[in-house]
Amino acid sequence: MTGQMINFPVNGTNAAGYLADAETGQGTGVLVLQEWWGLVPQIKGVCDRLAEQGFTALAPDLYHGEFAEHTEMDKAGELMTTLPPDRAARDMAAAIDFLLSLDTCSSDQVGVVGFCMGGMLSLLISAQEGSRVGAAAPYYGAPLEDGAVSWDGLSAKVEGHFAAHDDFFPPDAIRSLENQLQELGKEVTFHIYEGTGHAFANEEDVLGTFDVNAASLAWDRTIQLLNQI
Repeated sequence: MTGQMINFPVNGTNAAGYLADAETGQGTGVLVLQEWWGLVPQIKGVCDRLAEQGFTALAPDLYHGEFAEHTEMDKAGELMTTLPPDRAARDMAAAIDFLLSLDTCSSDQVGVVGFCMGGMLSLLISAQEGSRVGAAAPYYGAPLEDGAVSWDGLSAKVEGHFAAHDDFFPPDAIRSLENQLQELGKEVTFHIYEGTGHAFANEEDVLGTFDVNAASLAWDRTIQLLNQI
């Protein structure tokens, strides 16, 4: 790991996160949002990879110190379902504040990259934060309940990465959301990767669905997207 754990202010208190500064000294800020496991080493590794590509990346610890091992799927599910939505929204907004205040962040907008639960949250925070988010890359996660989100504030360019075989986020529902957002005039493209399953870009995935080729293509597309901020 090349980054470090830090604290950042949230409404008079503090939250924690993992920060990896751009290896170039300064770079576009990127918010990285965890899977249901929590802020585990694999997510920290995503931040490190982004730093190697010239971005300053911050992954807030949305579970406030809690996490689940990959053998603890029940615990992961409980952590996800009991995560207070208002607290998560405040933490993510404050993490954006903190990113944009850093000397190592050269941008006045951030990118957002999220996985599974974090993929869904990446779209929610992009809609909430409006022009402060320039690009969003959700991976195999999206809010699929009709009417659950007001998309009025979404101005980011969105390029999502989804699995062709995914009971959590079925491709038909993903296409329906893509069409809905495009009809609203949003700049949204969702890629569905043939032959893949949920969490195909997680090299530590316990479902056995890691797909090196799909993961590589999705990552390259994500870097190209973030470079447009």
